[in-house]
Amino acid sequence: MAHEPKDFRRLISECQGFLSEKQLQAHFTLYQGYVKKLNEIESSLQQADREKANYSYSEYSELRRREPVAYNGTVLHELYFENLGGNGQAGNDERQAIAQAFGTFEAWETEFRRIGAGLGGGSGWVVLGFNLHTRQLENYWMADHAHGPAATLPILVMDMYEHSYQMDFGAATAKYVDAFFQNIRWEAVLARLERAKKLATGLQS
Repeated sequence: MAHEPKDFRRLISECQGFLSEKQLQAHFTLYQGYVKKLNEIESSLQQADREKANYSYSEYSELRRREPVAYNGTVLHELYFENLGGNGQAGNDERQAIAQAFGTFEAWETEFRRIGAGLGGGSGWVVLGFNLHTRQLENYWMADHAHGPAATLPILVMDMYEHSYQMDFGAATAKYVDAFFQNIRWEAVLARLERAKKLATGLQS
């Protein structure tokens, strides 16, 4: 089944003062490129010679190596765009859930921001995820699209690749992170958290 890029043009108006239309359009184009590449890889896999899959240099093996990069690049961008466009004000339910995992909401935010600062000037993602193994909310440093925590559902995603903010913020990573927090759509975060908890409950039964 072919993957279709989602339409995030609503952010052009919802993120005014945070990200410019030029910055967002460039980012949408990059995201659409991941969707296109994912479709190309999956199409090529249907034709690749599986008899040579045990060779690391085979076409099949190379496509399998590239597939998670394109897939994660697609999904992480969608999650990032979906949790933008809000007023940045976390509700009581979100604050309580995060405080239960990190001691206080402020302790979580401080750690999340520090991870972002550590990725500044480079590449990667900061993810607040619900770990189905530990049944806990945890913050994660992801250096690229190919490496992420096992058994974890992303709840809040912040893109720290320079392409996500360089046009508007240059090298001022901290200002970008500040603006990100002011524009989080917490209702999307809460919906993801509720789905994750339901799934975790189902796995326990």
